[in-house]
Amino acid sequence: MDLTLTPAVVRVLQVFLADPDAPRYGMQLMNEARVSSGTLYPALARLERAGWITGENEDIDPAEAGRPARRYYTMTREGARAAHRELTELSERSRPPTRTPGWLPGAGAEGA
Repeated sequence: MDLTLTPAVVRVLQVFLADPDAPRYGMQLMNEARVSSGTLYPALARLERAGWITGENEDIDPAEAGRPARRYYTMTREGARAAHRELTELSERSRPPTRTPGWLPGAGAEGA
């Protein structure tokens, strides 16, 4: 599946790749990736459809826990490989040129 790497998806993937085996829930991901719920949940749905993450509902009694059950997301092995590959390629495509343009401060007196 072709997955568009929006800035929000990139930030979510970076959180997952920091520890691919760690399950994470929505509020935790929103805080760590610095995205809103309106951005996070569509991204998680796309990642889940692509097979990069799996989601599982927490098995608790909400009345006993005093909170609703959470949905935990975990990165799949294939998802970790694909995310690492895609983020590496994105980094390569967006790397600045090795030469400093003459118009930048400190570029030297080559044109002087």
